[in-house]
Amino acid sequence: MMGTSTDILSRRKLLGAFAAVAMIPAAPHFAKAASYNKGAGNIRKVNLRNQRTGESLNTIYWIEGKYVEPALEEINYFMRDWRQNAVRNMDRRNVDLIAATHNLLQTDEPFLVLSGYRTARTNNMLRGRSRGVAKSSYHIKGMAADLRLGSRSVSQISKAGLACNAGGVGKYYRSNFVHLDCGPVRTWGG
Repeated sequence: MMGTSTDILSRRKLLGAFAAVAMIPAAPHFAKAASYNKGAGNIRKVNLRNQRTGESLNTIYWIEGKYVEPALEEINYFMRDWRQNAVRNMDRRNVDLIAATHNLLQTDEPFLVLSGYRTARTNNMLRGRSRGVAKSSYHIKGMAADLRLGSRSVSQISKAGLACNAGGVGKYYRSNFVHLDCGPVRTWGG
């Protein structure tokens, strides 16, 4: 579960200080990472906001070549299916893809998360409302997120996602969001 904003800020400051010292030793390990991981930066973080729950999360989740487990737990909770209050471990590759895409967009504005993990029940309900929801969606597997930025267009976000060459990028212009998943590299939409 997420801590208070004071807990998160304190941990962020501590991790930030640790990251500044650890950045140079991490570089050789990072140089061997996949291209989308390189796009995520030497210190990987996510900056997210959920309009439906009112929650925000701005956390460092990878430092000195290792994932920060408490931060990943916070991400898992944040990305939960809020309709069912169900949590699943999000695929780390998708968290890396989100971070890399955000980093390439060069903005401090948090990604607005429209959908992260979905239970099969929620996915089926959404499929009944829209033909754009896949029966075997990567959302059900904790491998996808639907994202939006007020300061960037669908085209800009999707181009950044495609530049990572690390999964699926769907463009939804009418609904103003981009789908990112860590499945096979592919693209669709307008």
